[in-house]
Amino acid sequence: MDNGSNDNSLENISQKNQIDTRVLNANFGFAVANNRALLSCDTDYVALLNPDAFPNPDWLERLLVAADSYPEVSAFASLQLCDDNPDFVDGAGDSYHVSGLVWRDRYGMPLALSDLKNKEIFSPCAAAALYRHQALVDVGGFDEDFFCYVEDVDLGFRLRLAGHQAMLVGDAVVRHVGSASTGGQRSDFCVYHGHRNLVWTFIKNMPGFLFWLLLPAHLALNLISVVYFSMSGKGEVILCAKYDALKGVSKMWQKRQIIQSRRVASVADIWRILDKRILPFK
Repeated sequence: MDNGSNDNSLENISQKNQIDTRVLNANFGFAVANNRALLSCDTDYVALLNPDAFPNPDWLERLLVAADSYPEVSAFASLQLCDDNPDFVDGAGDSYHVSGLVWRDRYGMPLALSDLKNKEIFSPCAAAALYRHQALVDVGGFDEDFFCYVEDVDLGFRLRLAGHQAMLVGDAVVRHVGSASTGGQRSDFCVYHGHRNLVWTFIKNMPGFLFWLLLPAHLALNLISVVYFSMSGKGEVILCAKYDALKGVSKMWQKRQIIQSRRVASVADIWRILDKRILPFK
Protein backbone atom coordinates (compact mmCIF):
# COMPACT_ATOMS: atom_id res chain seq x y z
CA MET A 1 0.00 0.00 0.00
CA ASP A 2 1.56 3.29 -1.10
CA ASN A 3 0.06 6.07 1.01
CA GLY A 4 0.55 8.97 -1.37
CA SER A 5 4.35 8.86 -1.25
CA ASN A 6 6.36 11.50 -3.13
CA ASP A 7 9.88 10.15 -2.66
CA ASN A 8 10.02 7.69 -5.59
CA SER A 9 9.39 4.75 -3.26
CA LEU A 10 7.52 2.83 -5.92
CA GLU A 11 10.40 3.08 -8.38
CA ASN A 12 12.72 1.47 -5.84
CA ILE A 13 10.61 -1.65 -5.20
CA SER A 14 12.52 -4.77 -6.19
CA GLN A 15 10.79 -7.80 -7.72
CA LYS A 16 7.81 -5.69 -8.77
CA ASN A 17 6.34 -8.57 -10.75
CA GLN A 18 5.84 -10.49 -7.48
CA ILE A 19 4.14 -7.64 -5.61
CA ASP A 20 0.61 -6.34 -6.01
CA THR A 21 1.05 -2.62 -5.38
CA ARG A 22 -1.93 -0.44 -4.49
CA VAL A 23 -1.47 3.32 -4.81
CA LEU A 24 -3.51 5.84 -2.82
CA ASN A 25 -3.62 9.37 -4.21
CA ALA A 26 -3.01 10.97 -0.80
CA ASN A 27 -1.71 10.09 2.64
CA PHE A 28 -4.80 8.66 4.32
CA GLY A 29 -2.86 7.30 7.29
CA PHE A 30 -1.81 3.88 8.54
CA ALA A 31 -5.31 2.79 9.55
CA VAL A 32 -7.01 3.56 6.23
CA ALA A 33 -4.22 2.06 4.13
CA ASN A 34 -4.26 -1.23 6.03
CA ASN A 35 -8.05 -1.42 6.00
CA ARG A 36 -7.99 -0.94 2.21
CA ALA A 37 -5.45 -3.74 1.96
CA LEU A 38 -7.62 -6.02 4.12
CA LEU A 39 -10.46 -5.62 1.64
CA SER A 40 -8.28 -7.27 -0.99
CA CYS A 41 -7.26 -10.22 1.17
CA ASP A 42 -9.00 -13.59 1.10
CA THR A 43 -6.38 -15.51 3.10
CA ASP A 44 -6.73 -17.05 6.56
CA TYR A 45 -3.91 -14.84 7.88
CA VAL A 46 -2.79 -11.27 7.26
CA ALA A 47 0.78 -10.15 7.99
CA LEU A 48 1.59 -6.45 8.36
CA LEU A 49 5.10 -5.15 7.75
CA ASN A 50 6.13 -1.50 7.83
CA PRO A 51 8.77 -0.16 5.42
CA ASP A 52 11.12 0.50 8.36
CA ALA A 53 10.93 -3.09 9.64
CA PHE A 54 13.43 -5.56 8.15
CA PRO A 55 12.54 -9.23 8.76
CA ASN A 56 14.75 -12.26 9.15
CA PRO A 57 14.36 -14.67 6.20
CA ASP A 58 12.23 -17.06 8.30
CA TRP A 59 10.13 -14.31 9.94
CA LEU A 60 6.83 -15.14 8.25
CA GLU A 61 7.38 -18.89 8.58
CA ARG A 62 7.92 -18.53 12.34
CA LEU A 63 4.70 -16.53 12.70
CA LEU A 64 2.70 -19.09 10.73
CA VAL A 65 4.12 -21.97 12.77
CA ALA A 66 3.03 -20.18 15.94
CA ALA A 67 -0.44 -19.54 14.50
CA ASP A 68 -0.79 -23.24 13.74
CA SER A 69 0.46 -24.20 17.21
CA TYR A 70 -1.77 -21.79 19.14
CA PRO A 71 -5.27 -21.89 17.58
CA GLU A 72 -6.71 -19.93 20.51
CA VAL A 73 -4.50 -16.92 19.68
CA SER A 74 -5.53 -14.44 16.98
CA ALA A 75 -2.74 -11.81 17.06
CA PHE A 76 0.98 -12.57 16.90
CA ALA A 77 3.76 -10.07 17.57
CA SER A 78 7.32 -10.15 16.29
CA LEU A 79 10.39 -9.65 18.42
CA GLN A 80 11.62 -6.25 17.24
CA LEU A 81 15.30 -5.44 17.61
CA CYS A 82 16.85 -2.01 17.18
CA ASP A 83 18.03 -1.66 13.61
CA ASP A 84 21.18 0.26 14.55
CA ASN A 85 22.06 -2.13 17.40
CA PRO A 86 20.31 -5.53 17.35
CA ASP A 87 21.70 -6.36 20.79
CA PHE A 88 18.91 -4.16 22.14
CA VAL A 89 15.17 -4.72 21.99
CA ASP A 90 12.96 -2.29 20.10
CA GLY A 91 9.79 -4.02 21.29
CA ALA A 92 8.40 -7.34 22.50
CA GLY A 93 4.72 -6.66 22.02
CA ASP A 94 2.71 -3.71 23.33
CA SER A 95 1.85 -3.11 26.98
CA TYR A 96 -1.20 -1.25 28.27
CA HIS A 97 -0.93 0.39 31.69
CA VAL A 98 -3.89 0.89 34.01
CA SER A 99 -3.50 4.64 33.42
CA GLY A 100 -3.96 4.24 29.67
CA LEU A 101 -0.26 4.72 28.90
CA VAL A 102 1.04 2.42 26.16
CA TRP A 103 4.54 1.43 25.12
CA ARG A 104 6.48 -1.32 23.38
CA ASP A 105 7.47 -3.80 26.07
CA ARG A 106 11.20 -4.17 26.72
CA TYR A 107 11.95 -1.12 24.57
CA GLY A 108 15.63 -0.12 24.83
CA MET A 109 16.57 -3.09 27.02
CA PRO A 110 19.48 -5.46 26.26
CA LEU A 111 18.37 -8.58 24.41
CA ALA A 112 17.93 -11.49 26.85
CA LEU A 113 17.22 -15.20 26.39
CA SER A 114 13.76 -14.66 27.86
CA ASP A 115 12.93 -12.36 24.93
CA LEU A 116 13.28 -15.30 22.55
CA LYS A 117 10.46 -17.25 24.22
CA ASN A 118 6.80 -17.10 23.28
CA LYS A 119 4.61 -15.34 25.84
CA GLU A 120 1.20 -13.75 26.17
CA ILE A 121 1.12 -10.00 25.56
CA PHE A 122 -1.54 -7.31 25.53
CA SER A 123 -1.31 -6.71 21.77
CA PRO A 124 1.18 -6.74 18.88
CA CYS A 125 2.95 -3.74 17.45
CA ALA A 126 1.51 -3.61 13.93
CA ALA A 127 4.86 -2.66 12.42
CA ALA A 128 5.47 -6.41 12.09
CA ALA A 129 2.60 -8.68 13.08
CA LEU A 130 0.37 -11.53 11.99
CA TYR A 131 -3.41 -11.64 12.54
CA ARG A 132 -6.14 -14.13 11.81
CA HIS A 133 -8.03 -12.40 9.02
CA GLN A 134 -11.51 -13.20 10.27
CA ALA A 135 -10.72 -11.78 13.70
CA LEU A 136 -9.84 -8.44 12.11
CA VAL A 137 -13.01 -8.48 10.04
CA ASP A 138 -15.14 -9.29 13.08
CA VAL A 139 -13.90 -6.25 15.05
CA GLY A 140 -13.96 -3.87 12.10
CA GLY A 141 -10.23 -3.51 11.42
CA PHE A 142 -8.33 -0.38 12.39
CA ASP A 143 -10.14 2.74 13.59
CA GLU A 144 -9.64 5.17 10.71
CA ASP A 145 -10.25 8.21 12.93
CA PHE A 146 -6.88 7.47 14.58
CA PHE A 147 -4.93 8.07 11.32
CA CYS A 148 -1.82 6.54 12.88
CA TYR A 149 -0.20 5.80 16.26
CA VAL A 150 -1.86 3.71 18.99
CA GLU A 151 -4.27 2.36 16.35
CA ASP A 152 -2.64 -1.06 16.77
CA VAL A 153 -3.17 -0.98 20.55
CA ASP A 154 -6.77 0.09 20.02
CA LEU A 155 -7.22 -2.83 17.62
CA GLY A 156 -5.56 -5.18 20.08
CA PHE A 157 -7.82 -3.95 22.88
CA ARG A 158 -10.93 -4.55 20.76
CA LEU A 159 -9.69 -8.03 19.85
CA ARG A 160 -9.26 -8.81 23.54
CA LEU A 161 -12.72 -7.51 24.36
CA ALA A 162 -14.04 -9.82 21.64
CA GLY A 163 -12.41 -12.80 23.36
CA HIS A 164 -9.19 -13.11 21.34
CA GLN A 165 -5.66 -13.52 22.72
CA ALA A 166 -2.28 -12.13 21.65
CA MET A 167 1.21 -13.64 21.77
CA LEU A 168 4.82 -12.64 21.24
CA VAL A 169 6.60 -15.06 18.88
CA GLY A 170 10.15 -14.85 20.13
CA ASP A 171 11.82 -16.41 17.09
CA ALA A 172 9.98 -14.19 14.55
CA VAL A 173 12.55 -11.41 14.45
CA VAL A 174 12.67 -8.06 12.66
CA ARG A 175 15.02 -5.11 12.91
CA HIS A 176 13.01 -1.93 13.35
CA VAL A 177 13.92 1.72 12.89
CA GLY A 178 10.72 3.14 14.37
CA SER A 179 8.87 6.33 13.29
CA ALA A 180 11.10 6.50 10.24
CA SER A 181 8.43 8.14 8.10
CA THR A 182 7.08 10.55 10.73
CA GLY A 183 10.17 12.39 11.91
CA GLY A 184 11.03 10.30 14.97
CA GLN A 185 9.25 9.49 18.21
CA ARG A 186 9.58 13.05 19.55
CA SER A 187 8.31 14.75 16.43
CA ASP A 188 5.27 17.01 16.63
CA PHE A 189 3.42 14.54 14.40
CA CYS A 190 4.13 11.62 16.74
CA VAL A 191 3.36 13.52 19.93
CA TYR A 192 0.08 14.88 18.57
CA HIS A 193 -1.36 11.65 17.21
CA GLY A 194 -0.03 9.44 19.98
CA HIS A 195 -1.40 11.53 22.83
CA ARG A 196 -4.72 12.28 21.16
CA ASN A 197 -5.25 8.61 20.43
CA LEU A 198 -4.33 7.53 23.97
CA VAL A 199 -7.46 9.28 25.21
CA TRP A 200 -9.70 7.79 22.53
CA THR A 201 -8.39 4.25 23.16
CA PHE A 202 -9.17 4.47 26.88
CA ILE A 203 -12.65 5.90 26.32
CA LYS A 204 -13.64 3.33 23.71
CA ASN A 205 -12.29 0.20 25.28
CA MET A 206 -11.82 0.23 29.05
CA PRO A 207 -14.69 -2.02 30.14
CA GLY A 208 -17.30 -1.81 32.86
CA PHE A 209 -16.43 -0.37 36.23
CA LEU A 210 -12.73 -0.37 35.29
CA PHE A 211 -13.45 2.75 33.23
CA TRP A 212 -14.60 4.68 36.28
CA LEU A 213 -12.10 3.06 38.64
CA LEU A 214 -9.13 3.96 36.42
CA LEU A 215 -10.41 7.28 35.09
CA PRO A 216 -8.60 9.32 37.80
CA ALA A 217 -5.31 7.63 36.81
CA HIS A 218 -6.00 8.37 33.16
CA LEU A 219 -6.76 12.03 33.90
CA ALA A 220 -3.54 12.24 35.92
CA LEU A 221 -1.60 10.73 33.01
CA ASN A 222 -2.96 13.39 30.67
CA LEU A 223 -2.12 16.19 33.10
CA ILE A 224 1.42 14.88 33.58
CA SER A 225 1.81 14.59 29.80
CA VAL A 226 0.76 18.21 29.29
CA VAL A 227 3.23 19.41 31.92
CA TYR A 228 6.07 17.21 30.65
CA PHE A 229 5.77 18.11 26.98
CA SER A 230 5.21 21.79 27.79
CA MET A 231 8.48 21.79 29.70
CA SER A 232 10.10 20.06 26.69
CA GLY A 233 9.10 22.85 24.32
CA LYS A 234 6.07 21.10 22.84
CA GLY A 235 3.35 22.83 24.82
CA GLU A 236 1.35 23.90 21.78
CA VAL A 237 1.42 20.41 20.28
CA ILE A 238 0.36 18.54 23.43
CA LEU A 239 -2.41 21.04 24.19
CA CYS A 240 -3.71 20.71 20.64
CA ALA A 241 -3.64 16.92 20.98
CA LYS A 242 -5.64 16.95 24.20
CA TYR A 243 -8.06 19.59 22.91
CA ASP A 244 -8.80 17.55 19.80
CA ALA A 245 -9.11 14.43 21.94
CA LEU A 246 -11.80 16.16 23.99
CA LYS A 247 -13.60 17.28 20.84
CA GLY A 248 -13.77 13.64 19.77
CA VAL A 249 -15.07 12.26 23.08
CA SER A 250 -18.71 12.21 21.96
CA LYS A 251 -17.90 10.23 18.83
CA MET A 252 -15.66 7.82 20.74
CA TRP A 253 -18.36 7.33 23.38
CA GLN A 254 -20.78 6.28 20.65
CA LYS A 255 -18.22 3.75 19.46
CA ARG A 256 -17.80 2.61 23.06
CA GLN A 257 -21.48 1.71 23.28
CA ILE A 258 -21.16 -0.62 20.31
CA ILE A 259 -17.85 -2.16 21.42
CA GLN A 260 -18.97 -2.80 24.99
CA SER A 261 -22.33 -4.22 23.90
CA ARG A 262 -20.44 -6.89 21.96
CA ARG A 263 -17.86 -7.59 24.68
CA VAL A 264 -17.10 -11.26 25.32
CA ALA A 265 -14.14 -10.95 27.70
CA SER A 266 -14.92 -10.41 31.36
CA VAL A 267 -13.71 -7.39 33.28
CA ALA A 268 -11.45 -9.80 35.18
CA ASP A 269 -9.90 -10.96 31.90
CA ILE A 270 -8.98 -7.38 31.00
CA TRP A 271 -7.75 -6.53 34.49
CA ARG A 272 -5.43 -9.53 34.42
CA ILE A 273 -3.61 -8.42 31.27
CA LEU A 274 -3.21 -4.74 32.18
CA ASP A 275 0.17 -3.54 33.45
CA LYS A 276 -0.39 -2.56 37.07
CA ARG A 277 3.09 -1.45 38.08
CA ILE A 278 3.27 1.89 39.87
CA LEU A 279 6.45 2.75 37.96
CA PRO A 280 6.31 0.76 34.72
CA PHE A 281 9.62 2.09 33.41
CA LYS A 282 13.12 1.65 34.78
